[in-house]
Amino acid sequence: MRRERHPIRKLPACRRRVLAMLSALIFAPGLTLADPVGPVTKLPLPRFASLKTDRVNLREGPSKDHATKWVYERAGLPVEITAEFEIWRKVRDSEGVEGWVLHSLLSGRRTALVTPNKKGENSKLYARASASADLAATLQAGVLVNVRNCDGAWCLVDGDGFKGYIEQVKLWGVYPNEKIE
Repeated sequence: MRRERHPIRKLPACRRRVLAMLSALIFAPGLTLADPVGPVTKLPLPRFASLKTDRVNLREGPSKDHATKWVYERAGLPVEITAEFEIWRKVRDSEGVEGWVLHSLLSGRRTALVTPNKKGENSKLYARASASADLAATLQAGVLVNVRNCDGAWCLVDGDGFKGYIEQVKLWGVYPNEKIE
């Protein structure tokens, strides 16, 4: 009796890895729609993180064999992790660009961009979590801030030479109504 070869084994190694990745994402054990978590870390998906270094390659797929789509050159930039595969994390940036990065190039430190898609718009930073509080600073669109805490409506943020409260909806790097302590 002649044994036929499995069709997947005939594919090049990079395509086999992509198929393995897709099946891992689709058939991840314990993954439910009500409680999406990463199959590797068991942390929530999606979630925000930040870039650890000044040079991070964004790749088309989850391996160094895949082409580099983009090179980020800004440590601390917030990204949204949307998927996991082995040591790789699929991320999306504030402009909607998606790709894969090594997990070791990501940090759990929470950062955010002030109204990144509203060029030319300024946002007010207050001394307290209230629009009637004293003005602490005015931040331009695209300013990178460190997120210290959020109550679901306001976030305490700081950066180079400023500290204060900003409306949570004006930040990309935190979810609406998310609480951060």
